[in-house]
Parts: sequence; structure tokens; C-alpha cells
Amino acid sequence: MPEARTDRRASTWMASGVAGALTGALVFGVFALAGVAASPSAHADDAQSVTVTAAQQDPDVENAPFPDLAITVSQTSGLVSQGLEISWTGGKESSPPTQQTGGENFLQFAQCWGDAPDGGPDRETCQYGAFLTPGATRDGNRSEGTVAPEDAAFSTPANGFLSPAYSAVPFRSVTGETVAAVVGGAKVPGVSVNTNEFFTQFTSNEIPWAGSASNGEGSTKFEVQTAVQSRGLGCGSRVTATDGSVTGASCWLVAIPRGTADAGESAIIKSGLFWDTWKHRLAVRLDFRPLGLSCTIGAAERHLAGSELAATAIASWQPTLCGAQGGDAYTLLTGPESDASVAANGTIPAPLALTSRPLAPDITDKLSYAPVALTGVTVSFAIDRLPKVDGTVPPEYAAKARLPFESMKLTPRLIAKLLTSSYRDALPFDADRSHLGHTAGTAFVPNPRNLLFDPDFLEVNADDPEWSQQAIANVSLSDMIVPQGRSDAAYALWSYVMADAEARAFLAGAPDPWGMVVNKWSSTDGAINPTQNGVELPREDFPKADPSEVAAVPQGPAAINTVTWRPYTNTLDTAGYLTLRGDGLVLGAWDAFGNPPKYVKTPRNLPGSQGVIGLTDTAAAAKYQIVTTSLLNPAGQFVAPSTESIAAAAAAMTASSTQPQVYGFDFSSSRAQGAPAAYPLAMPVYAAVNPAMTDARLRASYATFIRYAASTGQTPGVALGQLPEGYAPLPEGWRTQAVAAADAIQAGTPAKSPVRGSVQSTGQAPRTAATGLTPSSSTAGGSPVPADGAPEATGEAATALSGATTPDDPELVGVQAALPISLLAGLAGAAAVPLIPRFRQRR
Repeated sequence: MPEARTDRRASTWMASGVAGALTGALVFGVFALAGVAASPSAHADDAQSVTVTAAQQDPDVENAPFPDLAITVSQTSGLVSQGLEISWTGGKESSPPTQQTGGENFLQFAQCWGDAPDGGPDRETCQYGAFLTPGATRDGNRSEGTVAPEDAAFSTPANGFLSPAYSAVPFRSVTGETVAAVVGGAKVPGVSVNTNEFFTQFTSNEIPWAGSASNGEGSTKFEVQTAVQSRGLGCGSRVTATDGSVTGASCWLVAIPRGTADAGESAIIKSGLFWDTWKHRLAVRLDFRPLGLSCTIGAAERHLAGSELAATAIASWQPTLCGAQGGDAYTLLTGPESDASVAANGTIPAPLALTSRPLAPDITDKLSYAPVALTGVTVSFAIDRLPKVDGTVPPEYAAKARLPFESMKLTPRLIAKLLTSSYRDALPFDADRSHLGHTAGTAFVPNPRNLLFDPDFLEVNADDPEWSQQAIANVSLSDMIVPQGRSDAAYALWSYVMADAEARAFLAGAPDPWGMVVNKWSSTDGAINPTQNGVELPREDFPKADPSEVAAVPQGPAAINTVTWRPYTNTLDTAGYLTLRGDGLVLGAWDAFGNPPKYVKTPRNLPGSQGVIGLTDTAAAAKYQIVTTSLLNPAGQFVAPSTESIAAAAAAMTASSTQPQVYGFDFSSSRAQGAPAAYPLAMPVYAAVNPAMTDARLRASYATFIRYAASTGQTPGVALGQLPEGYAPLPEGWRTQAVAAADAIQAGTPAKSPVRGSVQSTGQAPRTAATGLTPSSSTAGGSPVPADGAPEATGEAATALSGATTPDDPELVGVQAALPISLLAGLAGAAAVPLIPRFRQRR
């Protein structure tokens, strides 16, 4: 019986509540209860952006590498652990670094915490030198006569030809500890100022090389770290004034211009912290939100469970909610939405569920659904140009080497390839990859190495011919970084893929027009899949189905399977963070001397050589300032996520055939096909609970949360309590539904369908011959019902998601703020929480 099944599942979910609460407190408490909102990024025209110039800050500007340099930082206040966009003009065309030199005419960026006597940043407090690249260390030998008086305190004198002068700028931590390799004019044995207890190449956020185009302009993304990520910097640590007010400790963002040669040298090979270079630095003060508790001690703690998609908004709302008189503190335990919804569907007290989909049809749905957020899932990337060196690349493209790409288009079929380990480099190099290819005559033609070598990708992006001139072979471009576990986000992405006829045919085994075939282990056709069971799609997770591996060596390296080779991450937010850092989670070498012996992690790729694709959410993409792809929507248009495109998708959403309270973007509906401006992976998030839940005080608290989220919480802005970037404000009709649901939840009355028109369902509709798509049952017998107050979807209806063919087409065949803590908490949760039974997928 459905009711009995609901209670059993709720009991199972609640049995893991203690461990889940511990994990949630570790993860979300850092950025929600601490009052550290995931602040949206600002742009160059925002009030928070700041522009500084060499003319303003450099007293020796006439001898500066770039006298006309002007640098703009996108956001300088209200900062948390996030990304910034740095752009500049007045530079000179850059040359890339080599193994011997740091390059020519470029910029370096670092984060520093301390003030120098002149009021600017103190170079001894900068996180710099970890990557040991030429021209980017803290120390080095000095040519005769090049040690400036300002460097003398941390330099040793020359002692003959074989013992040149040596300088090492110490690192002085905010904790009061100092790492110094020179003390009293003598070297200190065994001390490294570049790799130490405060930062290494795995943790530092410095940028050793950022290049300018031929017009002297450039831009880069910069990771801002708080005391949580870098205890040596201490940015954002709570500072209490004499009047009791609390602020976050400020820090500096420093830009170091580098020309063509260091003092006494013929190239850039010395530290940017040495005085002759450092004196030309430009600096911008960064103001942070205070870390630590913002809620009143003793405030009642309420648990929310499920969707990560609402986490950034909740982090912003939380300080206002718990700061009100008698306000409660809300802790989000992210996890499978289906589990959270089942628990909230019972009458015993349970966390308020956050979900984007209704319960499975075989369960009696007693939930009242309140829309609280309108957001989306997105594919982000960080890819820097690496033109071919075969002499065929036009000079204007070759001159852009190491500069980042800023746009990319993807279709459902390309996403299917990235999710199924169908590119060769998605499998270990020494594994059997013979099934990744096809036979042409007597010759075996392997699948492309990665996305950028795929003729399918190059045709989709033919309007940007630079893509076809690249030779980028990063392993992390053979798939995308995806989170482990089950989620509505995964289901939405797979639904997007399966709504497209070309993607479905590819997954079923049909080659694309260039002969590329799906990895047979991920095929949906049981006759092709070696398991004799096709992969069922759409689904709530991202399986790495291929069992290929590199065998272990006795007394040597361990085996390498697909998960070891291309690991999962814990959350969508983490994937966004890794994209910002250019960290593709690439497997490193075997460390036979480790304890225990293990494969080490490859350091992140620095700007200029990055190649990462990651699945994240739109709020995380905005927070980390990462570039997102444009996706083909049902109207045949490529659309990137934005406030406007997400709102356009909301206007085209239709009600679920099993739960009229829940709306979604049905790719096969006439409204979706007639919405050319709609972003296809827009998703609503609903707060859901059974109004018959026995704890009246808990229901009242949930109602308070919903009312705030649907009213004040929908005001866009960067302040605490407002709606961060990456979300679109809820349409008016959705807010009305949310308030009505809150009233029903508090009163304990049964849930009612929203007053947005009637929804008819005629059961399973036949597949159409033209597109192979099943029309939404919500459109049967009439037009689907949009949300009141939402912008109207416009445009002509389209057929296949990939658009109509033309005579020129080839013939076709068929999850913050506190990342390191969240990683530890995720591991702890994996060990502590009992295995939760898998529930049937919802429809």
C-alpha cells in the first residue's frame, strides 16, 4: 500500500538523521549559520567594482612596464570564497612562458593580507611562489649589483663566482608565524619559502602569468580565498570594534606588471616580489563578510533537506531569518531530493524538503509544494587557447595563444558523449579502448580524443573558427566533472539529452555523421551493451559504466579504473570551484614512497593552460565568475543561462501530469518549442512538506521560511537577505502559490493545487514520428498552463531539439563558501550515513 511504503521510507530516512545532521552541520553551517552568503559576482559597471591605474599608484610610472595600465576588479566588498573577474587595458601583447622564462609583457596576481608602512600591501604577506615557475618564485640568485636596498634584509651577499647573492622574501602569516629562508644575512637550511605549511601548489590561488591580446587588453578569473581556504591570509576573520560591531578582516588583490626582462637579466626569470619589480605593483583592497556565527545563540535549529540548487540563496537569506526576533536557524542537508520528499510526505516531524520534481506516482502525494527559487543547471568551462604549430594557423589566431575562450555551444548529443566516457581519453591511457571507435573498410577509426577534436563539436561551433585551430589535449576535456550521488539536477540533464532524437539515436548505438559511436557500456540498447541491459535514461545519477581498467602491478602501482582516472566530485558547487581553479582532477603519478603508496593528484592548470569542463548550477557559476556554455533549446536556439533566459523558461513551463502543484520545462511541449529565448536547463525549487505533520511549531517555522523566500528573498542584490546572482525572481503567480502553501502548512490543512488553470492528462501519449518525442500529457486536450505573472514565451514552435535539416547538412544515421570543509564533511557523511534504499524514479 502506498501509505505503508511512505512510512517505511520515511523511517529509513530518519534513521540516518543523526549522521546526516552532523554532515550538514559541518557543510552548511560554515556558510549558512556563519552568515557567509554566497555573494553574487559584480561586473565592471557595478558599484562594487573598482578601477586602478598605474598613473594613480606607481610613483615611478615613467619606468613601469605598462605606464597606461588600468585594472578593473569586478567586486571588492561583501566578498566570500568566490571568483572575481579582473580585466585590464593599457598592457602590451604578451608572449607565453617557457621552461626557462616567465614570458614577456604579462601580469601576475596574488592575494595579500598585510599593510606596508606606506599604506599599500606588504609583499611579505602575499601568497606567491608555490608553482616554482620561472619569474614567479619568492627567492632566487641575484646578478651582481641588482639587489636593491629594500631587499637587503632578506638577502645574502655574493661570495665569489660560485656563490652569488641570494634573496628570499619571507612569508609572514596572519597567525604571527614567519617562514624565512634568510635570517641575519645567512641562509636557513631546509626552509622553503615557496612551499610551506601555509600554501602549496595544490592550495595557492596566485596567477603567475596572465596575458594581454595585441590591443593590450586582457582578462582573467581570480579565486578569492578566506581564512577557511588560507589560514595564512586570514581574510574575512571576525574583527570586533570597540562599539561591538563586527567586520571581516580585509585583504589585498595585487597585480604585478612584468615587462621583457628583470634588472640585470635578459629575460623574466626573477621573483615579482623583488623590489625592482614590486615597486610597480597595483593593488585593490578587498573587503570580506565576517566569518563565524551570525545567528543568535540558542536559536531553534530547523533542518531543510534535498536540493543543492537552493543552497546559495538560503545562505544569503539565513542571517536575516535567524537575526529576526525569535528567528530560527535553518540548516540545509543536501542530498537526494527523492529521499527528502518521501520523509517530508509523512506525518512524523521531518526536514522541509527542497525538490524540483514531485513524488513518484506510486506514492500517495500529500505534500504541499511552495516555489522558493528559480535557478538552473549549467555546463561551465575554462579552456585556454593552444593553437596548432603546423604552420596552418592564421597569425591573428596564433597571437591569441594561452588566452581564454569565452563562448561555447553544446547540443544534447555532445553532452551525451561527455557523460558516457565515449571520448578516448575518458578511459585510462593503458586500458583497452578498442571499443571506442568504428571500422571504415578494413581500417579501425578511433573516436576523438576529447570534445575539441570532435568534428561534431567543430561543426556546432563553426561560427567561431578558432576552435578548429586548436591542439588542446587535456584529459579533462574528454568528459565533464560531475557530482556523485542522486539528484534532480542529474535527472534534468539526462531528460534534456533524451528529449533529442539525435542524442537518443547515438546512445542507442547509431554512429554520428562522422562515425563516432557511444561507449557500448553506456548504450541504452541491450543488444549493444555487454551487460545485455541497456542503461535506463533519464536517471538521477551519472554512472561510470565502463569496467575497463589498467591492472595493478604486483608490489607496484594500483589498478586504475574509470573512477580513479576521472573521479567524481561531491557537489555542483565544488565542480564550479574546480572549474574556476582550472583543476580537472587529473590523476598524477604513482608515489611508491607514500604512506601508504598511492597515486598523487596532478596540480591544477594555471591560467594560460587550462582545460576543464564541469557541471554546476547557475548560482555557483555566478559566484565563481566562470564561463558557461550556450545550450540548444527546443526552439532550435543556443541560449546561455541568465536572469532573462531562466525567466523565459519559467514562462514556458507546464505542470506535471502527476502533480499540478509542480511545474517544469517539458522539452516536448509546444510552449517550450515556441520559446526561443528560454534556457533549457532552468529549474524551479519547491519547499515541500505534509501539512498533516504533527509538530505545529515546526510547520509554523517552515511557513515563515517559505514566506520570506517568496517575498523579501526574491529581491535581487548582493546584500545579505537578498537574491544572489544566478537566480531569477519568482513570477508573481509562483509567489502567490508559495504564500498559499505556507498558509496551508501552518494551518495543517490539505495541500491545494495552484490557481493557474486546469491541467488535463490523458495518460501515456504516443511518440510522434517526426521527432520521437513523447508530448507532455499536460498539453493533451489544450494548451499548457503557464505561471501567472510570468513573461510570455514567444516564437514559432520547433520540431526536433536539434532543429530542421538543410541541404548542406550531412546525412544523419538515426554544490560554498567553505569548500575544503565540505569535502571533508562529504567523506565523513559517506562513512557515517547508512545506505539509503533507492526509490523509484519520479515522473
